[in-house]
Formats: sequence, C-alpha cells, structure tokens
Amino acid sequence: MAERVIKLPDVGEGVAEAEIVELHVKPGDLVREGDVLAAVMTDKATVEIPSPAEGRVLRIAFEVGQKAAVGAELMSLEVGEAAAKPIQRGQGQHVQQPRDVEEMAAAAAIAAERLHEEPVGKGSPRAPEARPAVRALETLTIAKPADRPLAAPAVRAFARDHGVDLRFVRGSGPAGRIQREDVEAYMTRADQAASPASGLVANTAVEEIKIIGLRRKIAQRMQDTKRRIPHFSYIEEVDVTDLEALRSDVNATKKPGRPRLTVLPFLMRALAMALRQYPQMNARYDDETDMLYRHGGAHVGVAVQTPNGLMVTVVKHAEARTIWECASEVQRLSEAARSGSATREELTGSTITITSLGALGGIASTPIINAPEVAIIGVNKIAMRPVWRGSAFEPRKIMNLSSSFDHRIIDGWEAAEFIQHLRSLLETPAKIFMET
Repeated sequence: MAERVIKLPDVGEGVAEAEIVELHVKPGDLVREGDVLAAVMTDKATVEIPSPAEGRVLRIAFEVGQKAAVGAELMSLEVGEAAAKPIQRGQGQHVQQPRDVEEMAAAAAIAAERLHEEPVGKGSPRAPEARPAVRALETLTIAKPADRPLAAPAVRAFARDHGVDLRFVRGSGPAGRIQREDVEAYMTRADQAASPASGLVANTAVEEIKIIGLRRKIAQRMQDTKRRIPHFSYIEEVDVTDLEALRSDVNATKKPGRPRLTVLPFLMRALAMALRQYPQMNARYDDETDMLYRHGGAHVGVAVQTPNGLMVTVVKHAEARTIWECASEVQRLSEAARSGSATREELTGSTITITSLGALGGIASTPIINAPEVAIIGVNKIAMRPVWRGSAFEPRKIMNLSSSFDHRIIDGWEAAEFIQHLRSLLETPAKIFMET
C-alpha cells in the first residue's frame, strides 16, 4: 500500500498554527487531485487544503475545532491501484449500522396492524385522531408491539373512540388480553404526561455548540482586548437635522449608477478631517514594544455583520476619497465580507474604526476598541426629539455618538475635545466639503 501524508503547509507571515474549521472528507472517501480536503483558519485568513493526488482517505489526525502546528500531519491518503479497491469492514471507514431490531419490529407491526384493521362501514363514525396526551406518551414509550393485541371487540371500540393505540397498552388479562381497565389506566398515565392546562411546559433542552473558526477568533480577540486595554467611553448627542436634509436631497438628485448615501460616508469624511487636528486618535499602539504608530492616512475600519460573525473591512485612505467614493467602497467591501470573498488586505490595516448597528442602534453603546487601534466611534440610531432653540422647542433629528478610547494613550479631555470637533462638522455639514 502506497501512503501519502498530507501536512499543514506553511501559510506564511510567521503563522505557527492553524485551527481546523472544516473537514470535507472522512476515512474511506475517494478523492481526486485538487479536491478540497479541509479548511484551516489562521489569525489572518481561511485557507483551503487541496488534495495533492488521487486516492482514498486512510485517516484524519484532527477534528474540527482543534489546532494543528505547521508541518503536522492532517491526514493520509492511500494512493495507487490499491486505492481503487472497495474498502472492507474493519479498515476504519464509516459503516452505516443496521437499523435497531426493535425499530424494524415496530415498523413491521404497524404494517400488520393496518392489514388487520377492522373495516369502517358506510355511515360508521371514524375513529377520532389520537389524543395529544396519548401521542405524547407513545413517543416516550418503548413498545414491543405484537402482531395483533388481544382484546375483546368492545374494548377495541372503546380504545378506538378515545384515540388509543392498543399496541402500546399492556394487558392484565389471561395471556396478556387487554381489559377496559387497562385502557383507562393507560389514558390516565397519558393525561399525567401531557402538558398542564395552561399549555406551558418547562423546556429542559440543552444544546451544546462548540465555538470554532471565526466566532472563536472574535471571542478570543474581544477577551484579550478588554483584558489589556483600559477603555474610556464618551457619549455625545449630535443634531443631524441639517445633515439628514442634505443627504435626502443628494439622494433624490444623484446621478444614475451612484450608490445611495447613508450617514456613514458623511461620518467618514468628517472623521478624516477631524483626524488632521487630532492625529493621536489615528494610531496603532504596540504595547509589547511600547511603540505608538501615528498614521497620516485615515484607514477607516467599518464593522460589518456577516452570517459567520462580525468582520471589520478597511476603507484605505478615506482622506483622499470623495463622499461617493467612500460610499462605493463601503458597499463593495460589505458585499465581499458577507459573501466570504474579502481578501486579507481588505480586512487588515485599519487605524480607527466605525461601528454602527443601523436601525438597531439604540440610545447608547460602549463599543470595544479594535486593537491595536486606540479609538472607535459608535453610531446610534437617529430619533426625533424636542430641542430648545432659544425661544421655543423644535423637533430635531438627534443621533448619539458612543465612542471608546484607549485610556493608556488618550486622556479623557482629549477624547471629549475630539468628539466635540467631530460633532461640529456633522451639525454643520457644509464644513465637511470645505478644505481648510
């Protein structure tokens, strides 16, 4: 037998291990060269492992959720002519077990009962549907039904009228004959097993879900961030009435082919302008080397909810993009993240992050910093509120900004000044388009 061992390849950039997130084969499967055998996840990306040859899977060394070191054996293939032969029992392959004997007997008994079922004549009332309580008890009963339960015709009629299947009733008469009392006792037990009159039933189910892949990466990253970074949160109201009026007008008159504008592109442009005056917010802090890297370019991370969990896409050089370019890039990256086609370059390198819950934005939040960044801006929902405007209350559109800062690098006063400057830009949207 020729055996070929498949090892975890070096995926580059100093990665020492990877997590097994998918297994596409099992022992005994035939594979062709190029077929995807498994998928592994590193800190940077998910990588598929193809088969280097045609053969049969002999063994798999890891399970989904386990981590493997670079160079470790993932699985082995039997290659050559022997791989084309059918696998015999006992070689470790998955073999479907025969059905339980009692299950087969029960199925046969049901068929026999149907053959012997008493006919229903014209005008005769049909048996009512089995009572819910009876059905509930039947699902909890391990029955060994006979070909045909022993019972007098009157007992059969009584059971049929009350929706009781005699195959599940234990008889107390001679030779196991079922008496009326047996049917009544069975009905009593069924009523006790049924749900209470209120219809409320205690749910004692416990579902075990192993946290693997992206969700485990998110969990580990959030835990590490909260443990290492002392967060300082600051929440401020922003009057976006004028901004919303501008956005609505621009969307109504935009050229064909341009994306619909949300608040996000305006916030990105305002953020890029504010960072010119507060460059300490546009930084990444390496706390292992005590080095702070301030960036000239605003590489804005945008948190995107995907079917697999939260991902942060990165709009590079937002300071050099127009409102329309920011909107188009956010749309493109969001679609790539949700489809799973986003590249490593599109998911790394952010210097400050925006997180928004959209219509679910709530009144306020305390977002967790996207380490090693030092600031994150949280967007809450827009709500109409009465605002005192000097002589009277007016209805105004108010949106809260909930932001968090790394208190090791950013002082509270600096954070407040930064948010107030950002607020002034959003409340007077013409400033966003003025170069100073």
